Formats: sequence, structure tokens, C-alpha cells
Amino acid sequence: DIKKLVKKAYESGAKFIHTYMGMTLRENQRDYYFEKLDKHFKCLKEKYIKYYGERYNCAVPNYKSLYKVFTNECDKYGILYNMKDIIKAYKKEIKNNEQISLF
Repeated sequence: DIKKLVKKAYESGAKFIHTYMGMTLRENQRDYYFEKLDKHFKCLKEKYIKYYGERYNCAVPNYKSLYKVFTNECDKYGILYNMKDIIKAYKKEIKNNEQISLF
């Protein structure tokens, strides 16, 4: 559940979440993934093959609506999710934290 995930991240002090609504599968990863699908969810392997084929990027079919839920929740809790914003905040934090001296 996306809403619970973002809320738990907030409660744990997360400053950002970088996500992809799907997965990537290289050839060896695909073989392993399909092997595990066969073991635990026999009927899903054929659905995955039919829908994604040999694609490397496997976005979920309703990724746009899921991403909207995700961004709304992140905005609600003040969690960054855009990589440009994450990098900007990270660089600002590094600049503001001067390293202490050992001596």
C-alpha cells in the first residue's frame, strides 16, 4: 500500500523517496524472477510474459494513477521525490555541515 509506505517513511524520518512504478529485468534476472513466479504463483508467469515479453523496463499498467497517489502522499508529508529536488537538498545539507577536525 503506497499510502502506508510513505507514512511509515515519514514516521521513520525519511527526507526523500525515489521510486519507479515497476521493475527492470535483465535476462538473468528475468529467468530467476520467472522461476520464483512458477514456484509461488504458477498462473502469473504466463501473464507477465504476455504483457511484458522480453522488455527490460516493466512499468505497472496503472503507473500514472499509482504515481499520483505516491506524489500526493509525499507532498502531504513533505517528502521529496523528484531527483532534482533530492540532489539540491542533499548538496545544501552537505554545504551546511562543516566537517569537524580531529585535532
